[in-house]
Amino acid sequence: MADTVELKKHFWSKLADSPFVMAGLQDGQHSEPLTAQLDEDQVDTIFFFIGKDNRMAKGGAAMLQFVSKGHDFFACLSGTARVDNDFAMIDKLWNSQVEAWFPGGKQDPNLALLRVDIDDAELWETDMSLTGKVKMLFGGTIKSDETGSHAKVETTAER
Repeated sequence: MADTVELKKHFWSKLADSPFVMAGLQDGQHSEPLTAQLDEDQVDTIFFFIGKDNRMAKGGAAMLQFVSKGHDFFACLSGTARVDNDFAMIDKLWNSQVEAWFPGGKQDPNLALLRVDIDDAELWETDMSLTGKVKMLFGGTIKSDETGSHAKVETTAER
């Protein structure tokens, strides 16, 4: 079983590699896919460029779900969402993919930078052992030390 620090490192690495999450407010509405914008200087914070008319723009308690590209890492994050149109941060995170959604550029009147400050998270890594994979393939009982790693954390900071 990997230690918690390793799980956190793997989470941020996997999210950077495939920055797509399902995000929603805890208000009963469905989550929607959004592209995470990561800033290495902001611990426990994920940003999203959204339209001002997006259901997440009103802010509040939020949940984010993440599945890695290889389906070997999963995360569920809870936190607080709010629009934070800090122009320096918009400028720092801006890229060509964002510009495709906002043709008016950084001054697009519909542009909002959503900030989600993470309060806590659950992380799962399915680094199943070779023995566990063989048992799963042929119908054997998989022991807990053959399944992977799991942690409940109050911070996703690597330290």
